[in-house]
Amino acid sequence: QVRLVESGGGLVQAGGSLRLSCAASGFIFSAYAMAWYRQAPGMQREFVASITSGGSPNYADSVKGRFTIFRDNTKKMVYLQMNSLKPEDTAVYCCHRLLSNSRSDYWGQGTRVTVSS
Repeated sequence: QVRLVESGGGLVQAGGSLRLSCAASGFIFSAYAMAWYRQAPGMQREFVASITSGGSPNYADSVKGRFTIFRDNTKKMVYLQMNSLKPEDTAVYCCHRLLSNSRSDYWGQGTRVTVSS
């Protein structure tokens, strides 16, 4: 079955960096676009970044220039490198598998990122 497992979250000071990882299994990883979404306490889920099966990225305006999404199809992994973190980046970050219409059909449990000021 499809499984997405995130890791790499934690507590970091503002201005710091974290790299999130998502391990995928149960499907042909290289055939799917993938994305990271986040949800802060009391807020709606928010798109962060996506990457096509061919490796083309797309970012939310709020993270452009600070976050980088990339993937390793041989390892079935997708990553989110987060630099210059801000307190407003505090959220649970989830990895999503995207369908051709860009909607998600599977996602993981998430990894928590807390940025202190």
